[in-house]
Amino acid sequence: MNVEGKKIYVGLSGGVDSAVSAALLKQDGALVTGVFIKGWYPEGMPCTWATERRDAMRVAARLHIPFRTLDASAEYKKSVIDYLISEYRAGRTPNPDVMCNREVKFGAFYRFAMAQGADSIAMGHYRSGEKDQSYFLWAVPKEILNATIFPVGNLEKDDVRKLAKKFNLPVAEKKDSQGICFLGSVSVKEFLEKEFGNDNPALLYTLGQRVSGGYVVWKDVEKKKIRISKTLATSKHIIPFTNANWFGEFSTVQEAQYRYRGNRIHGRIEKNSFITVNSLPETPAPGQSIVFYSPRSSSGEAGNGTELVGGGIIDA
Repeated sequence: MNVEGKKIYVGLSGGVDSAVSAALLKQDGALVTGVFIKGWYPEGMPCTWATERRDAMRVAARLHIPFRTLDASAEYKKSVIDYLISEYRAGRTPNPDVMCNREVKFGAFYRFAMAQGADSIAMGHYRSGEKDQSYFLWAVPKEILNATIFPVGNLEKDDVRKLAKKFNLPVAEKKDSQGICFLGSVSVKEFLEKEFGNDNPALLYTLGQRVSGGYVVWKDVEKKKIRISKTLATSKHIIPFTNANWFGEFSTVQEAQYRYRGNRIHGRIEKNSFITVNSLPETPAPGQSIVFYSPRSSSGEAGNGTELVGGGIIDA
């Protein structure tokens, strides 16, 4: 895509990926505006948003681009935090980063940018390689995802770090964030313990989660009990799903992934289920995302020889 002279709003998170994205776009002649998206943050817990915003501002200053702040706290609280709490309370396994992308990063931010007269938005997500984040993009509306620019999408992390040093960006050596979207250093477990207390393990752990003694393979919220096994293997071959969102024809699907960084499994879609011949390495958790891929076309951009076709929510 030729970006020269185009007005592009870049989501600046304060990290290296979005910073390099902005630098690459400016280098290619785009009229770049950096935007820090402020989320919702739990009271009384460590919060890094002010530091992240400061780093985003430093990047914008180094690149000599305009800088804006978008307060998306209302959208984030409603669509991500309330969703996370309700899913855990029901005993399911939510995926807050998927909802964060759909409702905030590619929702509220996209609407904000378009209202300001932007031609497009850009994000620092990876869409290939070891850091492939396409798993978290399946729920974004097709028209928005197709209109978004991913300047570092096909790069490896090491290459992005090298570019950050080349552009002399102030976040070149900054470590990657490990928390869920916007919560920074606060872990999901810490957040849930503050919300629910710590006397009900069924509310604090998800199916498949590694714990002392093995993995969680069963839980009952009402009985406040979980069951732990040393292995996760299951003979299940049918994974039902709901709330599907498609970018391509589901008939082309040959692979699926139901845990971020988990192994992809081979199979096909029949009605509202993914049928696989593989023995699954773990039991798919209701509420979690299942994401579908097909062999990459000549114009595809996804990694591992495949492209994102769509996804859904695993049903019980």
